[in-house]
Amino acid sequence: MGLTRKLRPLLFGCGVPCMVVFACTMNLAGQSRPMKSPGSRRAATQRGPVERADVARFRQRVETALSASGPDKGFWGMMITDAATGEVLYARNAGNYFTLASDVKLFTTALALATLGPEYRVRTTISTTGTLDENGLLNGDLVLIGRGDANLSNRKFPYDKKVERDGLPEKALAALADAVVARGVKEIEGSVIADDSFFPVDRFPDGWTIDDMLWSYGAAVSAIAVNDNTFTLELRPGEREGDAAKFTIEPASDFYTIENTIRTSAHGSEEKLAAAREPGSRAIRVSGTMPAGASPRRLTIAIEEPAEYAAELLARLLAARGIKIDGVARARHAGDTAVSGENSPADTLITERLSESLGEEIRQVNKNSLNLHAELLLLLAAHEKSGATTREEALKFAADFYKAAGIAESDVVLSDGSGLSRRDLVTPRAIVQMLNYAASQPWGEIYRTSLPVAGEDGTLSERMKNTAATGHIFAKTGTVEHVVALSGYATTAGGAHLIFSILGNNNGLHAQTADTILDAIAVAMIEELGPPPVKKGMK
Repeated sequence: MGLTRKLRPLLFGCGVPCMVVFACTMNLAGQSRPMKSPGSRRAATQRGPVERADVARFRQRVETALSASGPDKGFWGMMITDAATGEVLYARNAGNYFTLASDVKLFTTALALATLGPEYRVRTTISTTGTLDENGLLNGDLVLIGRGDANLSNRKFPYDKKVERDGLPEKALAALADAVVARGVKEIEGSVIADDSFFPVDRFPDGWTIDDMLWSYGAAVSAIAVNDNTFTLELRPGEREGDAAKFTIEPASDFYTIENTIRTSAHGSEEKLAAAREPGSRAIRVSGTMPAGASPRRLTIAIEEPAEYAAELLARLLAARGIKIDGVARARHAGDTAVSGENSPADTLITERLSESLGEEIRQVNKNSLNLHAELLLLLAAHEKSGATTREEALKFAADFYKAAGIAESDVVLSDGSGLSRRDLVTPRAIVQMLNYAASQPWGEIYRTSLPVAGEDGTLSERMKNTAATGHIFAKTGTVEHVVALSGYATTAGGAHLIFSILGNNNGLHAQTADTILDAIAVAMIEELGPPPVKKGMK
């Protein structure tokens, strides 16, 4: 079955679930009341402390939000604790499993910071097993070796409020090509090879769906990641009704064949577009209609074979700089017989690139919820610290870390590092424990400030604006179909510091509707929990 998707906003419809609240029926009011026993007053005093007024108010607002038609059909989990004391202020199904979508990144980025450190950098190299003579002839292969740098792109650092780009998407690879020219290479007698053998050939984690593979959020995982392993297909209507639509590809490449059957429809008519690709195919079909005069549509398409694509793009960049290539552009993967073994001659370094620091990368990952980047962090940490050579070994390494961080082994069942897997299961209690652990670490502030800020940046930039929560919630969002999540840190209007997780599963609501409900609960948390704010002039 091929990958086909009508082009709608890539936020799945999802909802914020809850437990249904039942009211007692009116006829119960007329029933006679039982007589009080002599010990009833004593029994009442043994029921425990009365619920705090702020918690009671918050609980009522949660119940009101979740008992409405729509969210009442779902399943809801929540845990809120006082960051200073560890006191559980509110819990709802906190020990039950939930699919948590991108809140998995809270675990992955903590793992990376704890094991690799905020200053860790990834090294990407271009080398050769041949030699370069005085005439510029390289009598061997030119090999691009990837080791998990997710930013071989034009992404700007440091992140500040929004994603910024500088130059062409292939900017990082072009800089490496320039360095090859600067070394005096004029002809490559061998081939141009992209080597991603640093990680296993396991492009798509368990639990990703066939629909994910076509779009940027489901880009294939590889130790080489040029432009997030994506390219942009821009579609534009023709000049007149009935004309074929036009398209351009960026970066320019003939790696994929575009089969375009889109026609221009009447001015002002409804746009209807679809895209499809069979797994393993290099043909992408785009179909439907675009109204005359409509603005261009930019589709970010995932690349299924990242190393093969990178090899062809690098060869194109080298050729554009006047370097003659006698061989072909090809990939080299883990397990290939061509991968350098112990009897192979040592590679000669031609040029290299160091990534941004891990701390800066994690800020990009969490602020913008970058799936590919999170998957690379998981594999990188496991490879560097345990020598993991398979995804299973990487997941075992991660599970051992979470256990060592104080999280019950049965509370975390993860199949990937990004949360795109529908097999991921975690309890709200485990998320709060992970956040609490991270807050106590030397890198805790780097971790906290990597999270989106309500009403200000990242995936929360347009949410909870002009509310009490604006600027007071640092939290990771999560959304896949029928799943919504928000977990992180908060400072209430009363000055209380909270750690929280809110998860919703099994919902049929549209994404925006689910977010509205979720945000209402978060705002209630800020407004109600903690001591009341001290008024100016009062002691």
